[in-house]
Amino acid sequence: MTGILFICHGNICRSPMAEFVMKDLVKRAGLEERFQIASAATSTEEIGNPVYPPARRKLAEQGIDCAGKTARQLIREDYARFDLLIGMDQANLRNTRRICGGDPEGKVRLLLDYAARPGQEVADPWYTRDFEAAWQDISAGCQGLLRALTEGGI
Repeated sequence: MTGILFICHGNICRSPMAEFVMKDLVKRAGLEERFQIASAATSTEEIGNPVYPPARRKLAEQGIDCAGKTARQLIREDYARFDLLIGMDQANLRNTRRICGGDPEGKVRLLLDYAARPGQEVADPWYTRDFEAAWQDISAGCQGLLRALTEGGI
């Protein structure tokens, strides 16, 4: 089983969107037994809060339910539990490495690297208010990630 942990600053917008988009893609592909998918925050400010309403609405527009998800913080032990720790931006990657004590196995990656847009970031819709752009980026990144995982490109 391949463990994927999506990471953003607060775990209420981008990373839960990625978590549930990826779960939906995996389910539609009939691959649910092959993956463990979750999300976490690098900060503590939103811990316990549900997915932000505009992010929930964007997922619901696509027929994706995220009911019951609440923000949790990334912990050092997550590095051992997951095969990939996928950040939305460079700050997420830096903070993930800090919390996990580095990245000796090369597990910490940027989501849009899988959308053939190396180094590009998923802009934080908490600030931009552009949940459609976040949806497009996250969807493309998750599709590329699934393709890479199923074709052996990881």
